[in-house]
Amino acid sequence: METIKIQQAFGQVIKSIRMEKGISQEKLAELVDLHRTYISDIERGGRNVSLVNIFRIAEGLDVKVFEIFQKLEKETDE
Repeated sequence: METIKIQQAFGQVIKSIRMEKGISQEKLAELVDLHRTYISDIERGGRNVSLVNIFRIAEGLDVKVFEIFQKLEKETDE
């Protein structure tokens, strides 16, 4: 699978979890000590996110990292 497609799918997963929890991009950025535009870039598939930042984002969203990857796997299987 192409890198850009994985990044886009990852971004969709992060966005859907964030929206389910009613958290704004700005609030998530504040919770995980990242810039809001970085969160936006992730959600649009424009970033290849580091493992460290995946863990930080998972913590900010109050989900386990494996839950993000489970959703990502479903997203990429479609």
